[in-house]
Amino acid sequence: MGSDETDRDEILARALGPGTTVTAGARLPGGASRETWALDAVDPSGAAHELILRLDPPGSSPGAGIGLAGEAALMRAAAAGGVPVPRILAAGDAHILMTRVAGETIPRKILRDEAFAAARPRLAAQCGEILAAIHRMPLSCLPQAPGPGGPQAVPDDPLAAWRDLLDLTGQPHPVFELALRRLAASRPASHRTAVVHGDFRNGNLVIGPGGVEAVLDWELAHAGNPLEDLGWLCVKAWRFGSPLPVGGFGGYGELVESYEKASGHRVDPDALRWWETFGVLKWGVICIMQAMRHLNGGSRSVELAAIGRRVCETEWDLLRLLR
Repeated sequence: MGSDETDRDEILARALGPGTTVTAGARLPGGASRETWALDAVDPSGAAHELILRLDPPGSSPGAGIGLAGEAALMRAAAAGGVPVPRILAAGDAHILMTRVAGETIPRKILRDEAFAAARPRLAAQCGEILAAIHRMPLSCLPQAPGPGGPQAVPDDPLAAWRDLLDLTGQPHPVFELALRRLAASRPASHRTAVVHGDFRNGNLVIGPGGVEAVLDWELAHAGNPLEDLGWLCVKAWRFGSPLPVGGFGGYGELVESYEKASGHRVDPDALRWWETFGVLKWGVICIMQAMRHLNGGSRSVELAAIGRRVCETEWDLLRLLR
């Protein structure tokens, strides 16, 4: 970790005791502005710990989302509400130290490897149960909104927000403009406001032989319509080549039946399709923005360039959904 080793050692000492030593460490891929490390450590009593340490580099400016301290607080609340998450050992404005949950997060392995063959048929129903538990969490557990307004109990209009972001790109995308108009004209009524995870999908779930072991990446959590989470899970990009619509591992019926049973709330199929379409549009705008980061020199990256090439895929997906 180079110059960050002192910070790391201080974090571990506060969490596990002075004299804690790191026996192995590797930086995990992903995250252009935030570091994620897998660490093996031994505390002063001789007990071994498998850990994940996430760090904001010194001097970095807060990005979109609730920040690491807010994310840690929300994960603790999620655990208290029965949501499977890593156990938080320590957290601050620029770090989270948590237990490392055994399992796989790479979607293509989850969808194809024999090790997960028994788990795959159960995943859609498990996601329904977990999302119901997330949506039962009290809004008060969300970090405070800026200013005197208190918790983020009143969500902004997500469609308007993504329209504004598309406008800021300064690029013509007729399919996205069409989708925005269609979605604005067919917006379903919203009767519930809940804690929304914001990025609940295949790739942010730790999967073991028995199914979902943990839900990761809570930084985009906010107050909103709970169907946003269900629709995002169904976006085609998160199927990774599988024909199954829910994360590539299940069908709509399995997800909806499980969610309705666990939450006590009916899922309107048309509303779910609206939120799935919104999710595809959102991903398309994200692809444009990621490509612009590369092309404008903000972060030269083959990965960002490759994501930019997926804009046309998203436009095709939208046209099929809008038929």
